[in-house]
Amino acid sequence: MAIRHKHLTLDQGKIDRARRLLRTKSERETVERALDVVLAEGPILRAHRRTKGTGGFIEVFTRR
Repeated sequence: MAIRHKHLTLDQGKIDRARRLLRTKSERETVERALDVVLAEGPILRAHRRTKGTGGFIEVFTRR
């Protein structure tokens, strides 16, 4: 995997919040971990897209 040097303009508040959630020590580690999380969720996101518009809701509990 190639490592590239990037200059990005990012929302500092989002970085700070992600850093606390991910419990990372640096901003670089925060961005790396956040990207890992998104990539790991790829199969889930694709499955959601495939089922979009199919099925529906049914009442499984009758109200009295």
